[in-house]
Amino acid sequence: MEYLYLLAGLVLILAGANYLTDGSVALAERFRVPGFLIGLTIVAVGTSTPELVVSFLSALEGQGDMAVGNVVGSNLFNVFIILGVCALIRPLPLTRQNIRRDLPVGVAASLVLCAVLADEVLDPTHPARIGRIEGLAMLLLYVLSVWTAARAARREQPAEETPAARPIAGWLMALMIVGGLAALVFGGEIFLHNAVAIARKLGVSESVIAITLVAGGTSLPELASSVVSVVKGRPDIALGNVVGSNIANILLILGLCSTVVPLTPGGIDAVTLGAVVLSSLLLFAAAFTFRRRALDRWEGVLFLAIYGAYLWWLLAK
Repeated sequence: MEYLYLLAGLVLILAGANYLTDGSVALAERFRVPGFLIGLTIVAVGTSTPELVVSFLSALEGQGDMAVGNVVGSNLFNVFIILGVCALIRPLPLTRQNIRRDLPVGVAASLVLCAVLADEVLDPTHPARIGRIEGLAMLLLYVLSVWTAARAARREQPAEETPAARPIAGWLMALMIVGGLAALVFGGEIFLHNAVAIARKLGVSESVIAITLVAGGTSLPELASSVVSVVKGRPDIALGNVVGSNIANILLILGLCSTVVPLTPGGIDAVTLGAVVLSSLLLFAAAFTFRRRALDRWEGVLFLAIYGAYLWWLLAK
């Protein structure tokens, strides 16, 4: 039965990603909003719902390490796996606004994560703690980043000059977005639950399950929606989804969790934090390789190789 449920979850994920992408494109065309902004906000926050649920429940149960580990693992998966796969399908172009504003915000968010966890990394006898004040500050930074992006989008010339030939009705557009998100989240939960059950029956260790299936499973909505967006010729939505999800994971999800219940994470070492910062820096650096503003296929291969090396190191230590 687990295999049937696994297949059902995968079908829901793919269907949800398809409708979410179509609804998001229709929304961007209707209001002449850049697709990247839609991906950065609506799609990113919606597909980050599994991370929010897992981290919030873990925080309430006093498992701060699970809450932070889920965010860290998801962010690494988002950049190295999702963008790596998307770049292999089609190079992802980067706009001047991405380079000047959006990607630097992603780098800043990863540095904020390092700052709040620096105590434990520098001195293992002094456990790190993300308190309510830090959580509120992170939430304010998230609101500021979204407000800045929305304000800039109103000033900039939108990428979509021509509205859709046959515009979708507003109610149908909303249904596609909400229904697509619901199918993604629900399908992701079914897939993750049954994948973990199958792995345990096959004798896979809990550590391997946590590192691979939990982090990757909660990122399934981002993976599915990003790949479908690229296949449909909307790499801007895919890029915005990943960048927005990573920012939301750190500033919104950890900020919200630590505001409700202060987090005391453990087991987050300097290499893992360094990998988070490296992922955002490499994505930013992709804009300056070979004088081409794009994440190219060879960079996608590099991202996948880095993630594989990180998993090998994590399992071997």
